[in-house]
Amino acid sequence: MKKLFLLIVAITVSLTSFGQQALFGGQTINSPEINPDNTVTFRFSAPKAISVKLTGDFLPTTKSTIKFGEMEMTMDAPGTVDLVEGENGIWEYTSGVLAPELYSYNFIVDGLTVKDPNNVYLIRDVASVTNVFLISGGTADLYRVQDVPHGTVARRWYDSPTLNMKRRVTIYTPAGYETSKEKYPVLYLLHGAGGDEEAWIALGRTSQILDNLIAQGKAKPMIVVMTNGNADQQAAPGETVEGFYKPAMMGGGNTTPVASFEASFKDVIKFVESNYRVINKKEGRAIAGLSMGGGHTYGISKLYENTFDYMGLFSAAVGMGDNSGDADKQLATQRDNGFKLYWIACGNSDFLYQSNLDYMKKLDGMKFPYTFCESDGGHIWRNWRIYLTEFVPMLFK
Repeated sequence: MKKLFLLIVAITVSLTSFGQQALFGGQTINSPEINPDNTVTFRFSAPKAISVKLTGDFLPTTKSTIKFGEMEMTMDAPGTVDLVEGENGIWEYTSGVLAPELYSYNFIVDGLTVKDPNNVYLIRDVASVTNVFLISGGTADLYRVQDVPHGTVARRWYDSPTLNMKRRVTIYTPAGYETSKEKYPVLYLLHGAGGDEEAWIALGRTSQILDNLIAQGKAKPMIVVMTNGNADQQAAPGETVEGFYKPAMMGGGNTTPVASFEASFKDVIKFVESNYRVINKKEGRAIAGLSMGGGHTYGISKLYENTFDYMGLFSAAVGMGDNSGDADKQLATQRDNGFKLYWIACGNSDFLYQSNLDYMKKLDGMKFPYTFCESDGGHIWRNWRIYLTEFVPMLFK
């Protein structure tokens, strides 16, 4: 009996040691280290490496060509910089002073892209996963979790008869929704190509932005509905019966959609207005989106031309897939029905900048009222987060 007891103790100690090794056996390097002057020091332990580089969206950009079928687009891509090897094989690089913002980065070790083993904070964008860090201050403080009342983020499934499938949606409800009897306005927030119902909540920092703006009295308490705009998908990759397939830039599901996302959008509205306390009138609905989602915003708002009082087109792929021939007629009807805000925003180095200028020229010819916000920069989340912070306070006034 004594021998059996000692054996059990030995096994327990062994298993405990293994568990502790899994928890504490990693590197203890401080990376990234945000310095008092807002420079950032990156470190990577690789004693046998020949080359260690850093790539991130805070470094000077390079041009990259991306193919969508037969179409090619030239976009800005993060640049790279060399780390310098120091004692004990620890490589290091210190950035210049960085403005307040949420930044992403990876290391490249002997040509292989790897994550920072000392930074557990990761975000997926399409099929890429990057480490992230936040420099506080200015608008970036809206991206931080602050000591304010917090809303609730839920993943819900709804029935889409138009697409003949159950689909997943991410929904933010503001602080106090659960205990209130009040009815709330709704912002439908749409992602870009390659994204899904997780994009705005993760990359866009939607819940933090809404919590902070509402707490500051700069935005009305509202529900935010973040959809999956890929009509061939039930949900984000890994969240469906299709399992863990590799995400693709344009959709990636294994079904052929029976209708477009625009045509199915009334299914989303029906679910929200049947399951949440909302103002189910035009003045209580807003819709906005980035890139492909901006194109969807354009398409949905003119297709259901008396449904939304507020529209936001962020770096919009305007007219994407619009082959109906009825676009001008629908826009004219939307104009004549009236609305409170049609807000267009785009970076002046965005590859869609010219198409947005062309679209606004068309609107001018139709005497279609809109507001244009031009920013620096290209087709990047840094712009889209800023656009959201500027758009939300204008809603439901």
